[in-house]
Amino acid sequence: MNSLELGIIGNSGIGALISGAGEIVWACLPRFDGDAVFCSLLRSRKTEKDFGFLAVDLIGRVRSEQEYVANTAVLVTRLYDGEGGAIEITDFAPRFRQFGRLFCPAQIVRTVRPLAGSPRVRVLIRPASEYGRRRPQTTWGSNHVRYAGADFVFRVTADLSITALVEETPFVLRDAFSLVLGPDETLQGPVAELARRFLELTVDYWHDWVRDLSIPFEWQNEIIRAAITLKLAAYDDSGAVVAALTSSIPEAAASGRNWDYRFCWLRDAYFVVDALNRLNATRTMERYLGYIINVAAGADGALQPVYRVSGKPDLEERTQGALPGYRGMGPVRTGNQAYRQTQNDVYGSVVLAATHAFFDRRLSATGSPALFRQLEALGERAVAVHAQPDAGIWERRGAAHVHTFSSVMCWVACDRLAKIAARLGLGARAQHWGMQADRINAVIAARAWNAKRSSFVASFDGEALDASLLLLAELGFLRADDPRFAGTVAAVERDLRRGDFVFRYAEADDFGKPVNAFIVCTFWYINALAALGRRDEARALFEAMLARRTRLGLLSEHIDPSSGELWGNFPQTYSMVGMIKCATRLSIPWHQAF
Repeated sequence: MNSLELGIIGNSGIGALISGAGEIVWACLPRFDGDAVFCSLLRSRKTEKDFGFLAVDLIGRVRSEQEYVANTAVLVTRLYDGEGGAIEITDFAPRFRQFGRLFCPAQIVRTVRPLAGSPRVRVLIRPASEYGRRRPQTTWGSNHVRYAGADFVFRVTADLSITALVEETPFVLRDAFSLVLGPDETLQGPVAELARRFLELTVDYWHDWVRDLSIPFEWQNEIIRAAITLKLAAYDDSGAVVAALTSSIPEAAASGRNWDYRFCWLRDAYFVVDALNRLNATRTMERYLGYIINVAAGADGALQPVYRVSGKPDLEERTQGALPGYRGMGPVRTGNQAYRQTQNDVYGSVVLAATHAFFDRRLSATGSPALFRQLEALGERAVAVHAQPDAGIWERRGAAHVHTFSSVMCWVACDRLAKIAARLGLGARAQHWGMQADRINAVIAARAWNAKRSSFVASFDGEALDASLLLLAELGFLRADDPRFAGTVAAVERDLRRGDFVFRYAEADDFGKPVNAFIVCTFWYINALAALGRRDEARALFEAMLARRTRLGLLSEHIDPSSGELWGNFPQTYSMVGMIKCATRLSIPWHQAF
């Protein structure tokens, strides 16, 4: 069984992870990269003095079940005791239109109701402050409890006994109650009525959002769940997209590969918004374009690979010693030192995303000559660095190399700028960028192609492979029928495939040899198989990957190829993107379905 059997709720402003027992084990406030108010994911409950969670414990619980309200981000958990008692917990973060604008506050709403028997429960609201260092100061009134943390003050308003809440007294649950956790502000009206109305409006919002998706005939439930999950990782306020909601879930057991993913990697975010855009969820793309334009405008030509959701560049990495880590496997890190790395693929990622503004007529903010000129500065940077060493897509912290994927993405920047210039009728600029793309293409062909291996390799003049080479056709660098692409896929199969899974690379890095597979690499491989016409193989492997999801249909970053256990930060947007792209590529068309 996966330890990451967790549900996600959120509203594109905040997010929370909830265990199968209904415990909120992870939530950061007031936004994705805020303090971990609930953090028992990284310090599990063991004693009566533990804190960093919100739970409704059913006394004598023997089993539980969990599901989403169909086509929503509303999570329902049912708990059963051994005496015929049962309760139902409904969790969500409000998101709906109100007074002509989107309403998505930093709130979590929980409603608990009895289902059967005489269930006895205990409500435990034990937030943490400063990443688990201490409990916030607590005060209370007639229908709320106030928690004053170091960075954020919030309150829980409830329609149950405040004494039972503060003193954590067990009681028999005869009637439903609701908790509204949010900013330290007085709620207007009865809590139960507000919770009911917010739930109804939030369900309606998600149903409308899903109804507007353009999805293929097969694997519809899987795509819908993945799309909702990606939407929850997009920070509406700025347009940023975080790689995952969590920090420091290790990539493999006791590996030390523990990183904070609550930030916006420009590379990952492009793949997310591109996947949603292809499903007709265009607003996420529009908001992200605004984010990257602002980031690029303040970057003075040189882009970092990763930024805060606000667009700020400083992500200084620190260790949080008060949290022992996921299953006791520290360290727990906040911030990410990758922001100091040179990753030259980032220029292609930004230009790729911005290209949509010039060609997708659904977008309200269409591309302009002024935007093109701004992108040209990034293109000039790509030309300058296309054969320079960097940390690469896998953010290697050791010696730098000239990574093939980074060089290809520099080619992508020039190739797309040529296409944009042609679209704008700027013939001279189209010719200039086309010549730059051709020049970089020739350099890559000369230095990254290994004739002995009949394959492109991971770095210039090297021998080893990495899974990013599977993207050469998708990015347009090679045609799918180019023999060099088939040779590269075959070489990746030989070197990096382990059973059903493809590793990102095989050689040792700063932490030793990888023992778990990076999930999206297998999806890249499935797409490559389909591009080569090996659709039956691709479909079989895709079905095998779907079987590896959690019960709620989610995926993390890594997977143990032997046990199938999920590892790494969760839920991982890269993995969900890979699932969407494979499903849309492999599904039979609607017109052939009946």
